Amino acid sequence: MQTQTDRLSATFSALADPTRRAILARLASGEASVTELARPLKMTMPAVTKHLKVLERANLIRRGRQAQWRPCYLVAEPLKEAADWVEQYRIFWEQSLDRLDAYLKVLQAQTIKGSDKSKVSRKKDGRRTRKQK
Repeated sequence: MQTQTDRLSATFSALADPTRRAILARLASGEASVTELARPLKMTMPAVTKHLKVLERANLIRRGRQAQWRPCYLVAEPLKEAADWVEQYRIFWEQSLDRLDAYLKVLQAQTIKGSDKSKVSRKKDGRRTRKQK
């Protein structure tokens, strides 16, 4: 029995390759044979088969058998686990950025308040002078 950490590692490892992500994207629209999956990819059938084995070991796809046809299916549960794990960090960053935004608003308010204390005016000859309130 794999732990959640092991499953996440397998999922992220499988997702690290753009070819495997392309295969999953294709399978998201429905089952497909190995030949159908290989068609848009510029690689040999044995190379595609190796990618499919990685996806299968990560439990991201399942391969069936219907007479001569061996369709591949997307298994979405590991992707949901990965998305849930990433979601924790999205929430963390949103909260961090909200705190930064609040701090910047405080600084901005202090800057505006400080600039109101001294006004710049021009004399008739164009020179600047500062007036204190």
